[in-house]
Amino acid sequence: MKKLIFTQALILTSLIVVTPVFAQTTGTADVSRIENFIKGIIQIFVTLAGITATGFFVYGGVRYITSSGNPEALEGAKKTIMYSGVGLALVLGAFVLSNIVTQVATGAFGGTP
Repeated sequence: MKKLIFTQALILTSLIVVTPVFAQTTGTADVSRIENFIKGIIQIFVTLAGITATGFFVYGGVRYITSSGNPEALEGAKKTIMYSGVGLALVLGAFVLSNIVTQVATGAFGGTP
């Protein structure tokens, strides 16, 4: 019983003595720095994906030219070219979609465009 009274008194005292905490406003500079950082990372990934896709286009083209009529090598080269094109289209689509989402969110939440 004494432990219960002591615990209740301790909780009540801590609620009375606690100093109020006010919410800190965040400046738009902090948000824009984070936004610019994320945009930079996305642009780096898109650039690397573009370079990789270009490399696979060249590799698939060389395989296509040097297939020498071998149907298996020819199909492999076609698939390499097709998959690199699909991958590049997906990456560019994701880049465009992320820019659209950023613009919509900036407009909706009152940020600076």
